[in-house]
Amino acid sequence: MPWYSFLLAPFALIFRIITSIRNGLYDRNVLKSQKGKIFSLVVGNLSVGGTGKTPMVEYLLRALSSERKLAVLSRGYGRNTKGFLQSTKESAPSEIGDEPLQIFQKFGESTPVFVCENRVKGIERIYAIKPDLEAIVLDDAFQHRSLKADVYILLTPFQKPFTRDFIMPVGRLRESRCGAQRADLVVVSKCPENLSLEDKASLTQEISSYLRPSIPVIFSSLSYCMPLALGHSSAFSGNVLLISGLADDRLFLDYCKEKFKVLEVFSFPDHHEYSRENIKSFIKAAARVKSESPVFLCTEKDGEKLKSLGKGGYLGEFPIFVLPIEVKFEPQDKEILLTQIRKKLVSK
Repeated sequence: MPWYSFLLAPFALIFRIITSIRNGLYDRNVLKSQKGKIFSLVVGNLSVGGTGKTPMVEYLLRALSSERKLAVLSRGYGRNTKGFLQSTKESAPSEIGDEPLQIFQKFGESTPVFVCENRVKGIERIYAIKPDLEAIVLDDAFQHRSLKADVYILLTPFQKPFTRDFIMPVGRLRESRCGAQRADLVVVSKCPENLSLEDKASLTQEISSYLRPSIPVIFSSLSYCMPLALGHSSAFSGNVLLISGLADDRLFLDYCKEKFKVLEVFSFPDHHEYSRENIKSFIKAAARVKSESPVFLCTEKDGEKLKSLGKGGYLGEFPIFVLPIEVKFEPQDKEILLTQIRKKLVSK
């Protein structure tokens, strides 16, 4: 914690009281939670961003889409619109949010992607449009208590699990650690490769003290894929100017510094809305190192934003590439995850 945490402690206490009262009202059915007409699977967290929810949603779509007719529902964080919208080929990040657009670009029309702030109303609208859907994956709805989902998957990052974090503004938790009791399964995300059995056992015990009995705790890591050209055919030089708008970009930066020659780094807050001034500074930086044949390399969710501000996947004369990521599980953890979901699907 920062040295000035004691100054923030009163605000954290107030925030904890407010969220605890709200959760208590839902737990005692004073405030009502509604079941959706379609099977709902929530991927969420207790903290503010940086746990890898979107890669996890994409993993579930790849794993389950051959078995069930799926859709995705997100709030569409960072969009300039409101209400219920469906992603289309003409959708822009400003209309539906960067992460929903990223998912739609990968899975296309076969897995419809919707955005709506009110998840209950969103599911009702989806059911009216597509009554044959068998399941909806909700990105970041763990605190949306008006919906009673069928499965809650709670993500917590290995670098700072919720058990070692604190309520905002002292820490990054949106509610107290006790909120983990709503989880049906916990995924420790962004784990280092070859995490020891001893470390897994220790962290499992630590997390399980906040869970209901017999709730599984499993572990995942992120795998970076080959850089992909964003709408052009230029070669990837390996000499990169990094651009990222992430809640926590440490893994992204560390990987790129290990694999490529990083010429300059531009780091921004999560869901950053890039401006023309940003673009000018990127182009100027690339021009300074033009002799090294630089390319821009960014995260997937930032790629479409930059593409919309550039021309044909270029910023000036310099090409843009994105670095895709995928979630990886050990076979036994993958089996636990999918078995939990399939059991609930069958019983629905």
